[in-house]
Amino acid sequence: MSLKEELLKRMSDGVVDMEEDDVAEAAQEFIDAGYPALEGIMDGLIDGMNRTSVLFEEEEYFVTDVLLCSDAMYAGLNVLKPYLPEEDPESKKKAVIGVVEGDTHDIGKNLVKIMMETAGFEMIDLGRDVPPEKFVETAKEEHAELVCLSTLMTTTMGGMKTIIELLEEAGIRDQVKVMVGGGPVSRNFADKIGADGYSQNAVEAVRLAKNLLQIA
Repeated sequence: MSLKEELLKRMSDGVVDMEEDDVAEAAQEFIDAGYPALEGIMDGLIDGMNRTSVLFEEEEYFVTDVLLCSDAMYAGLNVLKPYLPEEDPESKKKAVIGVVEGDTHDIGKNLVKIMMETAGFEMIDLGRDVPPEKFVETAKEEHAELVCLSTLMTTTMGGMKTIIELLEEAGIRDQVKVMVGGGPVSRNFADKIGADGYSQNAVEAVRLAKNLLQIA
């Protein structure tokens, strides 16, 4: 295993094991070795949080565990973020993100938000249990180019279709890309409701967002 792979694994494992100090130390060593900060965030910290999400979904981790894992991730993020290439605020793409109405599970949504902010997007976070109209109003007011919808409940998946229909009624559907994700959501479901894309995790969400908005 190369030094880079060792450090990425240390960051990922440190997040899962809730080891703030070790994550921060590994992140600093990663920077000192001359490796790209974004790679450390994506393949180290976010990888660890994706693993944490799986443990949470499998009920091996509880909310308190996830919060401690998040603290460890932020410890690494604080080290790596200053080394990211500076973005021109005017060139940032705006995205609205939230958990659809009826669902209060926001761990996945928060991961995607962090990941996309790190990748240079301006994220407008509506939180959880968000009414369909709020997504549309915000997208219109903020001139957002992307709407990111999340849910972990099968009973609230229909809200995603409602939001897409409301975007059409508001006359802005052709100006906004819609991406969906969450435990019960699938690519087939995304296609069925007319979404522009579906992602399984935070890393894939960034790649999808960049692809949809044709960002290098």
